[in-house]
Amino acid sequence: MRPQLVFCGLLLAVAANAHADQTPADWLEIAAFAGHQTDYSGVFVYQYDNHVETSNIIHLTEANGEYEKLESLDGPPREIIRHDGQFWSYRNHKMVQVGSQHERSGFPSLLPEQLSALSSNYQARLLGMERVAGYNAQVILFQPNDNLRYAHKIWVHTDSGLMLKAAVLGDRNKMVEQYAFTQLQIGGNIDRSWVKECDSMGGHGKAALEETSNDITPTHSGWVADTLPSGFKKSMEIQRRMHGKHAPVTQIVYSDGLSAISVFIEPNDEDEDDADGLSSRGAVNLYHKIMDKNLITVVGEVPPRTVMQVLDSVRYNGK
Repeated sequence: MRPQLVFCGLLLAVAANAHADQTPADWLEIAAFAGHQTDYSGVFVYQYDNHVETSNIIHLTEANGEYEKLESLDGPPREIIRHDGQFWSYRNHKMVQVGSQHERSGFPSLLPEQLSALSSNYQARLLGMERVAGYNAQVILFQPNDNLRYAHKIWVHTDSGLMLKAAVLGDRNKMVEQYAFTQLQIGGNIDRSWVKECDSMGGHGKAALEETSNDITPTHSGWVADTLPSGFKKSMEIQRRMHGKHAPVTQIVYSDGLSAISVFIEPNDEDEDDADGLSSRGAVNLYHKIMDKNLITVVGEVPPRTVMQVLDSVRYNGK
């Protein structure tokens, strides 16, 4: 065996021993914190089926909050800047505000809410150490207690705690979708020039923000889903205006800590695309169905059978 390989093996062993006392729940909490508090820049790929998307990301933490710039490296140029839940995007050669964040963060971030619920819904175990984008990572598998949700596998950097890779696994551990860094710089000299541009947008974008906020209001609609997988709790219920819709849409969001299910209720406008049907994109499955005079849509990071089960249990319970 070559000396270099022996040395690499020793490094992995030392790293593993240094974190031997950490439980899977500890690692998840560390990753949830690090995703929001770590400065990094890199390139990651998103894969599902035979489809691959590549993105460049820069994340910075300043005194006045988080900043993130996400740029698509495939297809038409797309760039999104986020500052503490507010989003801007380039449209017609200028940056415009496109809304506020009301749902979970994207890779590599996790939200710390509801992490305590995971132990009752998933069996978690450590799978050892691997290398991702040149960094040592602890691998953790979250295996569901039923067949109504996917298994999740994550790779967490042993030093910073940043999540380096995340995979959703279906039947027989077949990959449904995966995010993974291919290039990554943690800390160090990262370009911060665009942060000032973001701050300047925040000033004259206040009116746009207020207008966006008025399009989303908390509500108690009276709609309920009777058959949810164990552990899914309602985290949000709002009424919102959505592009292409003629009337406000009610959205109810449920989560088990790792996965989310959204139920949308709107009047049936008899558009051609409102026919009953099931569609998928990676781990996200969508099922919609006309019930009486309403179009009910369920979208979830769960298997198709689960979104169909949830939709069939949706009913109006009265306000």
